Amino acid sequence: MMNKNLFLHITLFLLFALTPHDLQAYKFGLGSCLHQDQEQAIWKAIKLKEVDSFIFLGDNVYGDTQSGNLQRMKEAYAKQKLNLPKWLLEKEILSIWDDHDYGLNDGGSSYKNKVEAQELFVDFWEIPSEDPRRKREGIYFESKKTIEGLKVHVVGLDTRYFRSNLEKGEKKAYIENLDPVATVLGAEQWSWLEQTLESSSANLIVLLSSIQILATNHPYEKWANFPLERLKLLEMIERYSRDRTIIAISGDRHRSGIYQYKNFIELTASSLNKAGSNNTETDPLLLNKIYPEFNFGLLDIEPIKKQLTLSIHNVEGVELESRVIPF
Repeated sequence: MMNKNLFLHITLFLLFALTPHDLQAYKFGLGSCLHQDQEQAIWKAIKLKEVDSFIFLGDNVYGDTQSGNLQRMKEAYAKQKLNLPKWLLEKEILSIWDDHDYGLNDGGSSYKNKVEAQELFVDFWEIPSEDPRRKREGIYFESKKTIEGLKVHVVGLDTRYFRSNLEKGEKKAYIENLDPVATVLGAEQWSWLEQTLESSSANLIVLLSSIQILATNHPYEKWANFPLERLKLLEMIERYSRDRTIIAISGDRHRSGIYQYKNFIELTASSLNKAGSNNTETDPLLLNKIYPEFNFGLLDIEPIKKQLTLSIHNVEGVELESRVIPF
């Protein structure tokens, strides 16, 4: 006769092994601001979370110079290639850039070396030869997958290549650019985004933006520096989220937080290893608080539960904040 304890252990093992949550969830790791010359201890905690994919949200290396010369960028990429752990490189990696891997601090469309910078970017991330990013201007892209019947559509935006000049006010703080022709995405990318959202059959759309979409109160780079463009994006999101869920993930700020406008939620995941200031920051759309320590984000999709969870974790892997979103 089978030992009762052994029978119990086998039963528990089978129950655990066959649990739908374990078999039918998908987890994206999220992060930005990863300096190639600084320690990257955070990968240990991220590995323990058993992510299926990782999304780099910009400033994935620090290779920018005041002159815009790209020699430092080449060296930064070469070093970062050696830094990234082997287990991570075996996962699916999705990426967009921000200014420090674009080549010019706070740079936009006028950056003279942006064509070569894009070539370095697509080569480093080993973008396939048939990918549109190898042929067109800008690194915007889309990626689709189905997770146990749930259609997920990741849409990565390029907030650098086409962006108009920033306007500065007192104390070098950025102020609103109200020029009606000023742009963040440029006409071609806007058209692509509209068509992409309109034709999408996804249940969940994940927008990637290197700069924050919802935050308005801080004096740094953000969509709110171009209020007409921000309004256009928010109206587009509202229009195409009537029968699906749309969320956004951003980076850049060297602090993380979760923001909400109506039913639209944005998680900012920053930074992986590049410290920012500890200044207190508030915003009318910030749900709780900001986290200036080293951190990463997670997007955990659970089709069986019909929910996703956005969360922020510190370098030890401890959860700092989370938000569950039903779909």
